[in-house]
Amino acid sequence: MQPLMPEPPIPLEKTLALIKPDVFDKEEEIEDIILRSGFLITQKRKLQLSPEQCSNFYADQYGKMFFPNLTAYMSSGPLVAMVLARYNAISYWKELLGPSNSIKARETHPDSLRAIYGTDDLRNALHGSHNFSSAEREIRFMFPKAILEPIPARQAAVDYLNLYVNPTLLAGLTALCKEKPADPM
Repeated sequence: MQPLMPEPPIPLEKTLALIKPDVFDKEEEIEDIILRSGFLITQKRKLQLSPEQCSNFYADQYGKMFFPNLTAYMSSGPLVAMVLARYNAISYWKELLGPSNSIKARETHPDSLRAIYGTDDLRNALHGSHNFSSAEREIRFMFPKAILEPIPARQAAVDYLNLYVNPTLLAGLTALCKEKPADPM
């Protein structure tokens, strides 16, 4: 008799997507396309980055000619940050985005998001992570309290619990002890 083996898990991958300031007003339309393309939006937030935060986010682009314009553009208004999940999320999202230069995207990938919503090479409407390590770094940047797969183990788990879970539990249980409600549930 052979032991039953569990089904292998579907390799779910996460990537960061940004709706940039110039198309912030197209958020619902873009999200609809994202969802119809098979992605799950696991986290989402609207924010406005300072030029300093933009410099930190795009640190790998530092020193390039367009860097000052990029940080000015990305800090010029609100944006939407989303964590997208699906099988091979990074490559599917890059494919949906199309080339980073919106002018080239209109020529070579006319149905891509950057061809539809982008203006030029700098104002290309949307951002996507290049690879797994950049996705992990960028998600942590935009969502600092996010738990990324795999779930942290050992010291990383202890650190997470001490930093985020234990203070909340301590405050809640302390309040519960002080109140002493008849039905604590």
